Amino acid sequence: MEEKAKLTETDYQAQIAELEKTIRKRDREISRLLLAIEQEKIFANTKANMLATHTVAQRVRDRYLHLLLDNSKDVIVCLDQTQRIVFCSSALLKLTGITDGSESGKTIVELMKGSWDDDFIERITKNISEVQASNELRNVPVEVSILGDNELRKLHINFIPMSSVETGNEGAMAIFHDVTEIERAREYAERASAAKSEFLSNMSHEIRTPMNAIIGMTAIGKSSSDMERKDYCFNRIDGASNHLLGIINDILDMSKIEANKFELSPVEFNFENVLRQVVNIVSFRIDEKQQKFKVNIDNAIPNILIGDDQRLVQIITNLVGNAVKFTPDGGSIYLNTIFLGEENDNRIEDSTGTEGSLCTIQIEVIDSGIGISPEQQTRLFMSFQQAESGTTRKFGGTGLGLVISKNIVEMMGGRIWVESELGKGSTFAFTFQARQGTGKSTDIHLSIDWSDVRILAVDDDPDILMYFKEIMHNWGVHCDTAASGEEAFHLVETNGDYHFYFIDWKMQGLDGIQLTKALKEKGSKTGSVVIMISSTEWNMIKEDAMKVGVDKFLSKPLFQSSILDVITEILGTNKQQVKHKRHDVSVNFSEHHILLAEDVEINREIVLALLEPTQLWIDCAENGAEAVRMFSEEPDRYDMIFMDLQMPEMDGLEATRQIRVLEIPRAKEIPIIAMTANVFREDIENCLAAGMNGHIGKPLDFEEVLNTLRQYLHK
Repeated sequence: MEEKAKLTETDYQAQIAELEKTIRKRDREISRLLLAIEQEKIFANTKANMLATHTVAQRVRDRYLHLLLDNSKDVIVCLDQTQRIVFCSSALLKLTGITDGSESGKTIVELMKGSWDDDFIERITKNISEVQASNELRNVPVEVSILGDNELRKLHINFIPMSSVETGNEGAMAIFHDVTEIERAREYAERASAAKSEFLSNMSHEIRTPMNAIIGMTAIGKSSSDMERKDYCFNRIDGASNHLLGIINDILDMSKIEANKFELSPVEFNFENVLRQVVNIVSFRIDEKQQKFKVNIDNAIPNILIGDDQRLVQIITNLVGNAVKFTPDGGSIYLNTIFLGEENDNRIEDSTGTEGSLCTIQIEVIDSGIGISPEQQTRLFMSFQQAESGTTRKFGGTGLGLVISKNIVEMMGGRIWVESELGKGSTFAFTFQARQGTGKSTDIHLSIDWSDVRILAVDDDPDILMYFKEIMHNWGVHCDTAASGEEAFHLVETNGDYHFYFIDWKMQGLDGIQLTKALKEKGSKTGSVVIMISSTEWNMIKEDAMKVGVDKFLSKPLFQSSILDVITEILGTNKQQVKHKRHDVSVNFSEHHILLAEDVEINREIVLALLEPTQLWIDCAENGAEAVRMFSEEPDRYDMIFMDLQMPEMDGLEATRQIRVLEIPRAKEIPIIAMTANVFREDIENCLAAGMNGHIGKPLDFEEVLNTLRQYLHK
């Protein structure tokens, strides 16, 4: 019994040990479970954090994707396999007239219907289907009118399949890129390049033609002993040289315009003198083609204006020259001026420092020439372009005159345009603005007693008669007019003699010479004076006219000042003598000595020959260094220096600087004038900055050289 109790206790101890073992095992399992749970918590937290981070990044990506789609100028549209829109850029919505993206989910056909034409939509859907089937990218150029704006747009459309390894094809993407402006720019660049190539070809022909004439006529003149033959050659050389100079000037002006270095030089000028300069330039060619040329000056235009008169002459000469060129022999050209009004403007915007009324004036050049088609008119004012490619070959010219004129006109605050029909002539017109000048014109007619003066104007052109009547009315002069010789003779028989007869040479019936003869034979109690007017070269008719008693001659087109000149000269008040009395100085410079710095021998010969009649003493230096040496050795010998700019060893600018810093009193005050072909504004400014007093451009203008000599040698 006692032993049984022992075993039971032993068993009990064993059971306890077993239980303790089991408990320890369970504790280890619980620890492992707790560790696993903790690891799961950490993993769950990590996963949650990763998911949260992914969500933020996704939102950022989504935001930038939407920014891309909203701001892209290209149309970007993503379609599923059924060609329904998954999403698209705002550009598509704008092109189709949709104001928001609520149409997402519609097919591309449903979205585009009504916005684009059916053929275009069918082409789009067909390409999308083919891309989905072939799984290959496709680029398709198309032309389409968008939203019915009637403007054809050029598009490049990229169709891109959308597929992945896992899911295969899921749809397609279409990107519409508008290349209209790029294509236009490319076409414009190609046209400009072609135009410049054609321009260079034309200029090669245009420059070589007068050069050939110059070289050929020089050879003929040298080989001929006949003086008349030599004179003929000289005249042809002179004409070809002036033509070549005009071409060079056009090219230089165009280069200044393209470099944005073209500037105006406003001065005070007489408006009528501007038109007279134009007439002097073009009259020879007009006479050669026997064309009728009229000029009308609006009396409301102020006599004195402030502006760039030489550029104004350039514009009008270009327009009249073109009219002469493209008008057949015997045709008519009309230069008309119109005063459009004035406005008060107190701003000072020009070098004259003048303020006051700003006048707007319109100039018209009307011809009966070949005319210009509407299509040709669109190219007239474009650089390096002419109305047609054969124009230069047929008529000559650079094709730059009108574009240069356009730029000058716009700088003068105006505009230029053309009105024309093929075969019906052309009207080129432009407006410009100029200030009214403060200078006074010489109104000699105010000092003449016109009360007893009677004038008869005889011309078969009613415009000429009206012009006479208007001028004489403004002067307060009694003036009758007659449209024929017979009518004039009848007026004389009815009203008696007139003091002045202005008689056209060429009239139907009784012409000017016959009428003059009849008047002189009739006898005159008043000592009448006959002034014959004509557009014909006077040498052809002067001898016959003087035989019948013509006293004076007046060329057409008529100017108010020309009419006044001849009247005042006859009355003993010669306007030109009054005008130049104080300014007329002798061209004898025999008491003066100048230094000419010029490296080109023929240029030295030209200057010496031009100035030979002035009896001026001239020493020559062949470069700048020699000029500095000659002046420094005998500074009191020279009264003036003409300095070329581009010379070997030392150029004219450096020579001038070295002369100015010499320790010689005369070095600071001697006039130094640039005489050079460098005629850009910056060249002139560089001359003045180096210490020069002025600038004369080559080729030399004899009057400009004389005026410069007068300015500095007759102080």
